Amino acid sequence: MPKKFLKRFLPDTDSMRRHKHLRHFGELLRNHSLWHLNRRSVSGGVAVGLFVAMLPLPFQMLIAAGIAILGCVNLPIAVAMVWVTNPLTMGPIYYFNYRVGALLLGKQPTQDQFRASVTDLIGSMLHIWKPLLLGGVVVGLLLAVLGWLLVRMLWRWHVVSRRWPKQ
Repeated sequence: MPKKFLKRFLPDTDSMRRHKHLRHFGELLRNHSLWHLNRRSVSGGVAVGLFVAMLPLPFQMLIAAGIAILGCVNLPIAVAMVWVTNPLTMGPIYYFNYRVGALLLGKQPTQDQFRASVTDLIGSMLHIWKPLLLGGVVVGLLLAVLGWLLVRMLWRWHVVSRRWPKQ
């Protein structure tokens, strides 16, 4: 992966350190591993971000930032990858995760009619939270491993192809 290409899209270190939610991490943000663009750091950031993105939890960006800091992987990449689940993709992704979790638990997925009200949402969450969370963890782990492997392989391919160009 070209570092120049990634640097164009990533925010600078100082703006990330001053961010209103990230500055609570304080001195932990001084670790240079969180900002380096190398194969280990970027692949780890992709893995962390993809895993957290599949979890049906609030504050995913903060969770990804915390895990990235603990794992010493690229913080901006981890936070950016969480946006795989966004308002447009959240429904289909979480529905897929729910189906995977229901399959693993041996439960028949519910086919309830959904009405957009807070009481219906809370009532349905009481029934689907276990398969949804299990599916999110399983799909998240699989995507994290696949993302990690893909970035490592693409990075290696890029380095080798630049070092030994075709003649």
